[in-house]
Amino acid sequence: MLEVSKRIQALAQSQTLAMSQKSNELRAAGVDVINLSVGEPDFHTPDHIKEAGKKAIDDNFSFYSPVPGFMSLRKAIAANLLATNGVEYAPEQIVVSGGAKQALCNVILSLVNPGDEVVIPTPAWVSYVEMVKLAEGVTVTVPAAIEQNFKITPEQLRAAITPRTRLVLMCSPSNPTGSVYSHAELQALVDVLKDYPEVMVLSDEIYQHINFTGSYTSMAAFPEIADRTVVINGVSKAYAMTGWRIGFMAGPLWVAKAVTKLQGQYTSGSSSIAQKAAEAAYTGSQDCVHEMCAAFRRRRDLVVELCSAIPGLKVNCPEGAFYLFPEVSSFFGKSYNGRVINNASDLAMYLLDEAHVATVDGAAFCLPGYIRLSYATSDDNIRRACARIAEALAKLK
Repeated sequence: MLEVSKRIQALAQSQTLAMSQKSNELRAAGVDVINLSVGEPDFHTPDHIKEAGKKAIDDNFSFYSPVPGFMSLRKAIAANLLATNGVEYAPEQIVVSGGAKQALCNVILSLVNPGDEVVIPTPAWVSYVEMVKLAEGVTVTVPAAIEQNFKITPEQLRAAITPRTRLVLMCSPSNPTGSVYSHAELQALVDVLKDYPEVMVLSDEIYQHINFTGSYTSMAAFPEIADRTVVINGVSKAYAMTGWRIGFMAGPLWVAKAVTKLQGQYTSGSSSIAQKAAEAAYTGSQDCVHEMCAAFRRRRDLVVELCSAIPGLKVNCPEGAFYLFPEVSSFFGKSYNGRVINNASDLAMYLLDEAHVATVDGAAFCLPGYIRLSYATSDDNIRRACARIAEALAKLK
């Protein structure tokens, strides 16, 4: 029988992309859908970055780029990491990829052997578990609900580590919750990790610059684990460059060499034009980053205020990124027009059909009983969406 590989059969479809596709289909049919399912800034790429991309075309940057990225871009990234995180990297320790998603998958495939365990605090971004599956690793989830502000404790981390643990995957600020680990909270986790020198740390820091706490600490800034920490970042979120597809890993040289070897066999270097635009993002004025962060903070305050006023939604106050992750179990067992809500998946579909608002089931992020809302949209859309959600939820009895 002709069929796809078991590797692909085992993979789950991205629920964020699936819900976004459903909302787009409804919109194409003439339905006024407000899409809060996709994690993408609604801002346009800043002009000075776009100009750099145009100049790259005019300057004939149309040939293959080096597999790990242009040296000028890797130097710019290293300078940015030193300035923002106080962490020093040689350009050779940095590998540029087609987005942070590829950078993450590159590292996981380069480090994880079949049967190795990967510890992932949950809720967690939808693709982490699937990437571990591709590497034939075993995911060990560590749940942290809203009562913990979605952050794991040192005791939970220690209990999750076994002799088979190869990697601990952290994400701060978090997708899907927006939670940010403080320096003290990270230090407490590092105090655990330093007892396990054979365990690598993969730190997804793509939302670093969408942070409302006033300070930020990278996992790589702790000397106890710096030599076994790999940082993932990129230009998509901070510079509104999702479609340019530029992300990177920064870490030990031996990991960078392994990632370069892997990437050289299945994609080679990322877009030469996009790399030159990313270089301008890192070396140019950072005012655009601060302005967009301020807008996201205003939207955060708005969505928290509006959702906190909706009976039945349990809401915390995210400290970064652009997501709200309310607990919705109070609606389970309720119904409207014969439609029964049994779980958060049912609720997400009900909100899409009844309120014409697209959200994502929390089970996609390994924590059932929640839904994720992205507030990376206009203030007006946030107000209209929350009003529709409130009206739809009030119908459930």
